[in-house]
Amino acid sequence: METSGGISFIGTGDIGPVHGPKDGFPIESYTELVRPTMLATDLRFGNCERQYSLRGANALGDNIQAHGRQPPEMAKIFTDCGFQAVTIANNHMWDFGPDALLDTRALLIKNGIQPTGAGKNLAEARKPAIVTCKGVRVGFLGYCAVTPEGGEAGADKIGIASLRINTRYEGRGPHAPARVITEPNEQDMEMILEDIRTLRPQVDVLMLAFHWGVIWVPRVIADYQVAVAHRCIDAGVDLIMGHHAHVPKAIEMYKGKAIFYSLSNFCMTKPSRYKSWDETPWVHGALRNHADQDPDMPLLPYGRDAKRTLLAKAILTKEGVKEVSFLPMMIDKRYRPEVLKKGDPRFDDMVNYMDWASEGFDHRFTVTGDEVRITA
Repeated sequence: METSGGISFIGTGDIGPVHGPKDGFPIESYTELVRPTMLATDLRFGNCERQYSLRGANALGDNIQAHGRQPPEMAKIFTDCGFQAVTIANNHMWDFGPDALLDTRALLIKNGIQPTGAGKNLAEARKPAIVTCKGVRVGFLGYCAVTPEGGEAGADKIGIASLRINTRYEGRGPHAPARVITEPNEQDMEMILEDIRTLRPQVDVLMLAFHWGVIWVPRVIADYQVAVAHRCIDAGVDLIMGHHAHVPKAIEMYKGKAIFYSLSNFCMTKPSRYKSWDETPWVHGALRNHADQDPDMPLLPYGRDAKRTLLAKAILTKEGVKEVSFLPMMIDKRYRPEVLKKGDPRFDDMVNYMDWASEGFDHRFTVTGDEVRITA
């Protein structure tokens, strides 16, 4: 879809169903409803949430369910939708260790998809994905703030481009909950800012993807996410896309640039729900209600709002991002994301939900046709 004065871009949430043809889910079925929208767009980017390999072993320990490695044929989901670039900076990119990580990266490249965010060493993990589309040069960088222990890339170590987070607790008396304060590791932050400064002169549009934040719980944004996003935009980033939470989170306009704190799920399934959700502190604590599962969607066990999702859309030009919007979506009982249309009650419900999730952040949503324009 070539637009007047630019190209169209779509950014998606997490991608990585673990149920395939043997389970009664042909790969192409996951994207059959959304594929026409994707292929009508010039440039497509998402988060590759699984390893695609036949090598490796569970790298997370005997007590942790590693489900992030899938057979290489499951990666067809990326070619079906014509992705040109993806981030592989996420926690599941270490589930079956370094060999599976490298296999995934190589498979994506073989299929014409540029990865960023992980590699044979830190230098390769920091390498941007750069795509030129109809004369507009777009660069992507990806980082993970929830990297599992041992998964960080090093000077001579395979791994993920990581942003470590420092956490401290501020007591507020015996009858008040402690405040959790999170801040980015300054060394890692400087690395990211250096990558931005290096890439900025090479591209017309610069986008960042972060795997980060408070998982499963709607609305809550960690301190560090806001600080990191603002510093990156101050350094020259044009648009930020967040992943990992598995529910939609706030959209913020900061200095005229859009921050999608979480795009939720694009195409995802999981073998089983988290056992920790049955533990008393979780059942009676912060996740009460939010941890409730939709009985009609047992393969999407991230909480009742996990079926809510959206696509980030933008018009890109050689001068930068011309306009930005989102397309409301809902995942159906066959785990297919569906782009909603104006006039559908679910469309209005999603717009209202995103407005609620974005309360406290500068944003204004204006419905234009079947998309929602975002301005300050």
